Amino acid sequence: MPQGKTPAFWTMCTTRKDMQIRDCYDVVIVGAGLAGLSLARQLLLNSNKNILLVEKRAKIPPARQKVGESLVQLGGYYFSKVLDLEEHLIREHLMKYNLRFYWKTAGLENRCFEDYAHAYIRSFSNIASYQLDRNKFEAELLRLNANHRNFAYCAPISELNISLSDDARHLIEFEKSDSSGIAVKADWVVDTSGRRKVLARKMKLEQKNAIRHGASFLWVDGLVDIDRLTDLSPQEIRLKKERTEIGHLPIWLATNHFMGEGFWFWVIPLQGKTSLGLAYDKTIFPRERVSTPQKLIEWVCEEFPLFARDLPHRKILDYGGFKDYSYGCAQTIHKSKWALSGEAGRFTDPLYSPGSDLIAVHNTLITDAILTADANELANKCPIYEILMQSLYESLIPTSSISYNALGDQESFALKYTWELSVYFSFFVFPFINDLITDRRFVLAYLSKFSRLGSINKNIQSFISAYYQWKKSHRQPLCEPVFHEFTKVAPLSRAEHSFYHVGVAAAEALSILDAQLVNLRELARYIMAHVTANVLADKCVLRNRPFVESLDLQNFRFEVGKMRDHYAKCAHSSEVYEWTFDPSVLDKFHTEAQPDNLDTVSRAPNGDEFNE
Repeated sequence: MPQGKTPAFWTMCTTRKDMQIRDCYDVVIVGAGLAGLSLARQLLLNSNKNILLVEKRAKIPPARQKVGESLVQLGGYYFSKVLDLEEHLIREHLMKYNLRFYWKTAGLENRCFEDYAHAYIRSFSNIASYQLDRNKFEAELLRLNANHRNFAYCAPISELNISLSDDARHLIEFEKSDSSGIAVKADWVVDTSGRRKVLARKMKLEQKNAIRHGASFLWVDGLVDIDRLTDLSPQEIRLKKERTEIGHLPIWLATNHFMGEGFWFWVIPLQGKTSLGLAYDKTIFPRERVSTPQKLIEWVCEEFPLFARDLPHRKILDYGGFKDYSYGCAQTIHKSKWALSGEAGRFTDPLYSPGSDLIAVHNTLITDAILTADANELANKCPIYEILMQSLYESLIPTSSISYNALGDQESFALKYTWELSVYFSFFVFPFINDLITDRRFVLAYLSKFSRLGSINKNIQSFISAYYQWKKSHRQPLCEPVFHEFTKVAPLSRAEHSFYHVGVAAAEALSILDAQLVNLRELARYIMAHVTANVLADKCVLRNRPFVESLDLQNFRFEVGKMRDHYAKCAHSSEVYEWTFDPSVLDKFHTEAQPDNLDTVSRAPNGDEFNE
């Protein structure tokens, strides 16, 4: 269990005698987790709305440690800038050093950190992100909200019943801890009850998606500093040659990922403790291997032997897991003045820490809807906001449902992540930090542009997944660690610079997105051309202009015979395709062909054949 005394205000917030429950509220929020507490603060900062937050649990945050600590740019911006919590985040949490990824090296014992291949972004982001101690952060949100005159809080409650109305106030009934019954009316009801999904279950809105993943996680006492999991002396650690590539910043500040086929193991630092966990594709990885804290420790020490010198000696503070954590929702906002946010609605996969990002987007759209007084205007907004919410969620599904296997290969993952991060920077972060997602004129044009990426994204995910499968039997594994800085592929750097544009109006923002679409299309062509050049063992492919320009970004499949035939039609040309960056930047990943598998036939999970 987490160490230390329970803060006094936890008890205060649940037992205040002067906090009278009124008959009517502007907003009732169900669930005092990250989504509900942050929505309440956003409303309190931007309106005079009276808010009642009700919670099933007696203590918020709970005594158990909460998972989901890693923020990326959009969520980091929301909590620090929009919710004005920057000082708290810097004082009480850790500023995050990006996401970093590691792979074992064939032929080495992998007992030491220097045995592992690295992929990373070396510099800090222009937008700060953080490693959240969720319990501490949610306690601070509750404290700030509870001190506001327009906020009321009631916990624990039971026997909750919500009666929604299409044209009148909603009725919310529940029992307090003393068994007294309470009935209140509210203009708006927002469900942030997490995986209890109060409204989604009541209204039969729950949906499955294509992701069937699970997770096991625990927290240990103290800092697990992966840079020190080595036989090297402190001086040798400081002076090792790899510093030229990876720099001198504390690697432990990152969300560190140890990668394998269909799984990844995270190491996240918190103040005084470390979060450790495994997320895995259930179709590839057997859950029973990690079904207890002891089994998880044993597995990671076996799979990534460097941890054997540390984790068996650590005190385990808490443990948890999910058998199947991903799901969808048919609708999350309605003109009848109800909405869902956070895990009460949809959840994809934690690989790139999108949970807080989606909370930020949903809460911002919900806040704007709540502050819309005109019923006709609200009726026009809600369908657009629902489409936007669904579009962002659905765009994240293919990365986990199609190409999760590619996590097992550094090159395949580098292609995958560079693409996904470029889309994220330009089409997620940039519009959000410019307060454009509630500008309906912008959103309609944005959705049109964003939709053009949908079929390209799905095709790239399938292409990379198939390439990974092909590589396993056709290419030798790397026999020494490779260090790869993601922004060496310049389209990613250009995408990151999109959110250096701040305070732009809708027209200018749309022009910037047009430029980013061009940037992303070039990146998609590069991924397909780079892979084809490697598969055909011909570097000329990458600079053959007719071939590169003829690539169908929506339909170019990983079928070796057809790839060879396609290129043969263009090979006679001497015209050179002029990339806007160095296309040889990924040559370091090329290895020799497997000697015994030159004439094999492989089959991808989707049934596509790649014939040699």
